[in-house]
Amino acid sequence: MIAVLRAICMAATMMASTGAQAEITHKIVPFEELDGWSGDNHKDAFTAFLNTCADLKDPDWLSICAVAQSNMDSNPRSFFELFFRPVLIEDGGNSLFTGYFEPELEGSRHPTSRFRYPLYKMPPEAKNANTWLSREEIFSSGVLDNRGLEIAWVDDPVELFFLQIQGSGRIRLQNGESLRVGYGGANGHPYRSIGVELVRRGIYDAHQVSAQVIKNWVKRNPEAGRDLLYHNPSYVFFREISKVAAHLGPLGAMNRSVTAMRSIAVDPQFTPLGAPVWLEKDGENPIRRLMVAQDTGSAIKGAQRADVFFGTGDAAGEAAGRLRDSGRMLVLLPIQRAYALATDGV
Repeated sequence: MIAVLRAICMAATMMASTGAQAEITHKIVPFEELDGWSGDNHKDAFTAFLNTCADLKDPDWLSICAVAQSNMDSNPRSFFELFFRPVLIEDGGNSLFTGYFEPELEGSRHPTSRFRYPLYKMPPEAKNANTWLSREEIFSSGVLDNRGLEIAWVDDPVELFFLQIQGSGRIRLQNGESLRVGYGGANGHPYRSIGVELVRRGIYDAHQVSAQVIKNWVKRNPEAGRDLLYHNPSYVFFREISKVAAHLGPLGAMNRSVTAMRSIAVDPQFTPLGAPVWLEKDGENPIRRLMVAQDTGSAIKGAQRADVFFGTGDAAGEAAGRLRDSGRMLVLLPIQRAYALATDGV
């Protein structure tokens, strides 16, 4: 998997974002100045927008959602241009766009000689504690053993580690069925990147680190590999998700399924959840696409920071792991709200 690259990007972003709070600016940009706007498939973005717009609480958004729901056969591009204005929100930080995905692991409902690494539900005592046991303390104490907290077992501790980073995924069971799991809580410890730690120790250069590199290194060095995983004290628990159909994406922060290449994770301090967002990602394989802000991430911080959801499985993971580029994103806001916020109009 390539999830570790996302984690490295997150760690770097968090370090770069510390410092004095810069002024936040809002600038309205005409639709005709959005690079690639006319060539996008606005219908796909419209469908993604409909998936969560009814959950928005603000009257401005709800009235726009009602129009969208009653005009589902209308021209999607015209809908966005009629009711929204693109707003460039900047906070003085650099732009950074990365990707995430839904991992898919091999597993079993019962432990076997192959499937020995359990996914746990959150124990009651962890729910009631701001900070509970660290990752190492959980394993060394055996506090979760034989309590019926296991959801399933998988065959690779590193893949399980990366599943915890992503926060949700699917387990392919041996009978052909698929089990979906989602974030069920955490132990309250801060996340530490094991990829960054390998670089700090001088084992690899930053450009050499990938999930597969780490996985192979842990296999070659089982004791040191176990200690490397312990470097990250954060531990994520899971919950089984049965209400989401297999063909849909995992649940995002709005408790609705996210859509591959149309949903992004954002910082809700700057971008309202449920808002359409025009993304102009530069670099290799540029992206010019209307997305919808339907998820968040603990390290997705800043006005020009987003994580693009790539889908499920290894191919999605490979594509997501390659994404680390700059560019710009513009939030489509209801017209009156856009002009009320704008500090530099058109």
